[in-house]
Amino acid sequence: MSAPLWTSAAIAAATGGITSTDFEATGVTFDSREVCPGDLFIALKGETSDGHLYLDQAFARGAAGAIVSAQTAHPHVLVSDTMAALEALGVAARARTTATIIGVTGSVGKTGTKEALFAALDRAAPGQVHRSVKSYNNHTGVPLSLARMPATSRFAVLEMGMNHAGELATLTRFVRPHVAIITTVASVHIEFFKDEAGIADAKAEIFEGLEPGGAAIIPFDNIHRDRLIAAAQAQAARIVTFGSGHGADVRALETMRTPTGGTFVTAQLLTRELSFTVGQPGAHLVSNALAVVAAVEAARGDVALAGLALAELGGLAGRGARFLTPLANGATALVIDESYNANPASMRATLAVLAAEPAPRKLVVLGEMREMGDDSAAYHADLAAPVIAAGVSTAILVGAGMKALANALEGQVDFVHVPDAAAALVHLKTMLTAGDAVLIKGSNGVGLSALVAALGGGKP
Repeated sequence: MSAPLWTSAAIAAATGGITSTDFEATGVTFDSREVCPGDLFIALKGETSDGHLYLDQAFARGAAGAIVSAQTAHPHVLVSDTMAALEALGVAARARTTATIIGVTGSVGKTGTKEALFAALDRAAPGQVHRSVKSYNNHTGVPLSLARMPATSRFAVLEMGMNHAGELATLTRFVRPHVAIITTVASVHIEFFKDEAGIADAKAEIFEGLEPGGAAIIPFDNIHRDRLIAAAQAQAARIVTFGSGHGADVRALETMRTPTGGTFVTAQLLTRELSFTVGQPGAHLVSNALAVVAAVEAARGDVALAGLALAELGGLAGRGARFLTPLANGATALVIDESYNANPASMRATLAVLAAEPAPRKLVVLGEMREMGDDSAAYHADLAAPVIAAGVSTAILVGAGMKALANALEGQVDFVHVPDAAAALVHLKTMLTAGDAVLIKGSNGVGLSALVAALGGGKP
């Protein structure tokens, strides 16, 4: 029988709390709906909800114990502040592990890179690699992901996100990575920054938590490369750049599209040359893959096995997953699910993927991009060129923010402009025909995941 993740005594020692009785936990969560038998439930207090109201529900689902700030009859550790206790538990988990920790951030590609890194490392150390799940990358998700890390882990891959300056500086000091990756810098959350350089500076905060001897992994082809390198030089013992440009430390020497739509890559690493296949289509995924092998090499992992893992990766729900939606008479159409989020860089990247599809007809459902600031209209209008280049026959544009793109497409591409995802679904169902390929992408708040689910792509 494996050792418990946490005992009540260890929780109390980490948080300064008082135990009501002895218990052992095999998992940690703060969402009562996600409690599994044996979990520790942390009763967080938020602006609109209080986890203490869901204690009975958590224990009915099999919770072993709880961290609370008010007395309860259930097994618990009593603390004065449950959010502070979650942070303390994360700090304690980080302190007790000898794992090599890899931190991942970036304007685009964080979750996909995190998942690829997990697969790459797990190929060589099965069952000994920990990762943050979903997109748990903020002030609650990061300490939770740390608290869930088994003490015996050999590697851990933790995603960190931000939309304001200073947030990553806090998160990276929890994570204390040995390797820190910035996938790319782009105009994401630009509403909260003076300019894109400010976003680069905020992303570079990840280097502030690097452990002594740590490595910084930086996108060579990004316009802010030198700014990122300058920030890393103050913190990192090693700086490794990745990309396709001459001068990158980890560089794609040659790429070739495979018959299934992926990319065969021959890359120069720091110590060797490596050939591997990126199973999913898209030049942006080749860039992410170079970051992955650079990080695996920096973490002293097995890069050959990492290459094999990259060939087997499928798309994530909302981030490149593909499925066939049924139509009349047994026909089908291809759906490319990019519904989780959207920004100018990811829109262009996924439209380029659609352009390479051999489908006879290509459609898009594009939701507005949010948090784009005063230049939002210009960012949306600028999508006209990649939409046209992708060979889109019909576009369904969703949300008020898409008016600028509608104006830019007038007379060039057939389109309809609708207010919400429900209206988009009605139009799409009347348009799809056998053999079509449809790309669905927009900011998460637009709700296009519900449209994907209605087409058979899983739960929204």
